Amino acid sequence: MDDAIQIDNRGDFGLWAIEVAKQIVADQGFELARAARDGSEDDVRMAGNALGQAITNAMMEVFDGLTEDVSGE
Repeated sequence: MDDAIQIDNRGDFGLWAIEVAKQIVADQGFELARAARDGSEDDVRMAGNALGQAITNAMMEVFDGLTEDVSGE
């Protein structure tokens, strides 16, 4: 998610969303599953919150890119 990409159409956005979702599930989803298996309720809560934050960050990243285009015109 650190590399800048240009989203010019719905297809580009779909590809971006798929890649970001795969990365989030690989990172945060694994941590949530591990916490559910081996951790306490607090561990599960923290892992769930981290998953939610990763999703929020991804959505804000694309929103910020969209608003930069609008303000730059």
